[in-house]
Amino acid sequence: MNDSDVVVSRGIPFATAARFAAPERIAYEGPHQHRSPVTAPQLPGRLEPVMGAPVRLPQSEDCLELTVTAPAAEPGSRPVMVWIHGGAYLAGGGGWNLYDATELVRETGIVVVSINYRLGVLGYLRMPGVAPGNLGLLDQITALEWVREHIAGFGGDPAQVTVAGQSAGAHSIVAMLGIASTRGLFRRAIVQSSPFGIGFQSAAKAQRAAQAFLTALGGDAQHAPLTQLLAAQAAAAKKLAGPGGLNSAPPFLPVAGVDPVPDRSRWEREVRERAAGLRLVIGTTAEEMRAFYDGPHPVFSRLRAVPVAGRRVVAAVQNLVGRKAFEEGTTDFADLLAAHGSDVYRYRVHALHPDNPFGACHCLELPLLFGDDAAWHDSAMLSPLTPAEVRELGAPMRKQWGAFVHAGDPGWTPHAPGSAAAQQFP
Repeated sequence: MNDSDVVVSRGIPFATAARFAAPERIAYEGPHQHRSPVTAPQLPGRLEPVMGAPVRLPQSEDCLELTVTAPAAEPGSRPVMVWIHGGAYLAGGGGWNLYDATELVRETGIVVVSINYRLGVLGYLRMPGVAPGNLGLLDQITALEWVREHIAGFGGDPAQVTVAGQSAGAHSIVAMLGIASTRGLFRRAIVQSSPFGIGFQSAAKAQRAAQAFLTALGGDAQHAPLTQLLAAQAAAAKKLAGPGGLNSAPPFLPVAGVDPVPDRSRWEREVRERAAGLRLVIGTTAEEMRAFYDGPHPVFSRLRAVPVAGRRVVAAVQNLVGRKAFEEGTTDFADLLAAHGSDVYRYRVHALHPDNPFGACHCLELPLLFGDDAAWHDSAMLSPLTPAEVRELGAPMRKQWGAFVHAGDPGWTPHAPGSAAAQQFP
């Protein structure tokens, strides 16, 4: 396919939601509505200097919209991949150019739906009497319900939906696998770099985060201007990160035991029960934490200034946190699903070039998967490669992700519990 063979429909609203209220699905009475794309209110993401800045879109609380990228060829019933972006539950957008799926659709013939959801305190604040919590996750589930009801109008097959996500998006998918009401919304899943180590937030931690935010806000969260909300959110995040900013867990994220997320025991039971009917791709990059500590940091910047020993300490901490936050949980989850009958396919992404200082950092697989030259041309984690070289390196991943969305088999051997084997990229 070429560009004329791919149709991109942007700014399609799937729900409305008042501040701190559950999403309400939109009832269409005619053709699907379109509007100028927006993103959820947010501050710049922590890894933006490494990934490269996205093309800025207007921010709005009325942000529950999605983008559909589909082949323009003859009408059919094509498999669908629903993309849930990452960003520590604080940043990102389904309409970002970084997630432009034109190349992926052109090469694989699938339909890609990328979604917005509410972020930060607007999506995940949990404070009885103020905000119920888990609204961003409810937004995602509502988007999947929209796909089930409307994707046929774009040439997609609602019975062949794969949900895919990276980082916070992957973490959201893990949460959904333990939510009984999501059965029937997707058949397969792709979990890229889920931070299993942070788990789901407890009620007590959610209360502390909410109190830190409300103290910083010093006013009525329901009616405060967005600028004040975001400033208070940033102040709360800084306080919760602790001395030296060493606690890097997102301050606002899904809370266990709050609708729709069950408590831990019921979540695990649901995961085990639905495992036999599930096919899943799951993996990490080889150095998930590499970019997190390489930028300005009150502790690690000083350590890096010590020529040899300091850099070794930073590297050791990066490796340790990467194992605890990403790798061990990925292995445990793959083992759990495989032991209960899932076909699980593991992968691992390595550095693209030996001279790049960020190595195989968090988010490195994204330009391989989406492959849009213009979006990723100034990404620091890709230097010194050219866009054409990056696109070529990503071709196998796009092909295998496409094969999985089509038929549930990316083309390599399924995971066996206890095995360390994984498909290697690039």
